[in-house]
Amino acid sequence: MERVFNFAPGPSMLPLDVLETAQKELLCYGSTGMSVMEMSHRSKMYLDIFNDAVEGLRDVMDVPAGYKIMFVQGGASAVFASVAMNLMDGGKADYIDSGNFAHNALVEAQKYGEVVIAGSSRENNYTHIPDYTLSPDAKYVHITTNNTIYGTRWDHIPDTGNVPLVADMSSNILSEVYDVSKFGVIYAGAQKNVAPAGVVILIVREDLMGHELPITPKIMSFKKMADADSMVNTPNCFGIYLAGLNFKWIKKMGGVAALEKINIEKAAMLYDFLDESKLFKGTAVKKDRSRMNVTFVTGDPDMDARFVKEAAAAGLVNLKGHRIVGGMRASIYNAMPVEGVKALVKFMKEFEAHNA
Repeated sequence: MERVFNFAPGPSMLPLDVLETAQKELLCYGSTGMSVMEMSHRSKMYLDIFNDAVEGLRDVMDVPAGYKIMFVQGGASAVFASVAMNLMDGGKADYIDSGNFAHNALVEAQKYGEVVIAGSSRENNYTHIPDYTLSPDAKYVHITTNNTIYGTRWDHIPDTGNVPLVADMSSNILSEVYDVSKFGVIYAGAQKNVAPAGVVILIVREDLMGHELPITPKIMSFKKMADADSMVNTPNCFGIYLAGLNFKWIKKMGGVAALEKINIEKAAMLYDFLDESKLFKGTAVKKDRSRMNVTFVTGDPDMDARFVKEAAAAGLVNLKGHRIVGGMRASIYNAMPVEGVKALVKFMKEFEAHNA
């Protein structure tokens, strides 16, 4: 069977180069005589792989000195809690409610301190990034840079002054250039743009560590996890290895800046068609459209379902929208080639010709 164009929102497709390298090294990594999946996480052979992944991320994301890179577990959902436990420190935090996961993050944080909703587009079904008013005395400000379900993206980084900015970048990390020095904490579930599910990238400015609430579990303490080089417990060894391969692929592709140009091209190709279509309609406000998750509908749920089914038969899979919004969603992360988006637009044109 030939590979399909996989538009899944996560777990999502990985670069073919990464998969082929992993396939080649699956039974025996280098001269070790074993698979990466069989290695002790504390062995030199694995620590070399781990450290290579850390330095690979530092390189492609241009993470400056003074920041610790960790690979943790529990998904971004676990970090919703650990951010609050490590940074709230008896005060309050600003959260900007711009989507489902942004909302989940603030609900989780409310268990550990005062949460101020600095802005929200919840009443408008999260079709745009909301206006916001920040608190000068907040312990931190939390944003979600790309909203996977509703297909929106922050087109700017809030100026938070001396208040640390925390960003959940789960669905757009490494797809565009960010100045890491503008953030206090960056975290991202790896299953959308980096690696299989089970790995979370966590980047923390070192001066923000060591202030966790006394109830913070050891495995969720930024300081303790940093001091243990992400190995308070056994990490997701194979997932981190695959992440390291992905960082090398990004470097080979010309870095994040080069991928950003390709991602802009892919998104524009799809949105240009949607804006001219007589059948399909994009659901996000134009100025806030995501480059990673393109959401659209026909206006007829039965037609939407038929489109998804016929697209899958044509090798364009996982285009069904999230269950809470319906419609369609094309997730076009780094690993989605331009050819995949061209194939989708071609199919949409043909579908429209027969159904408009």
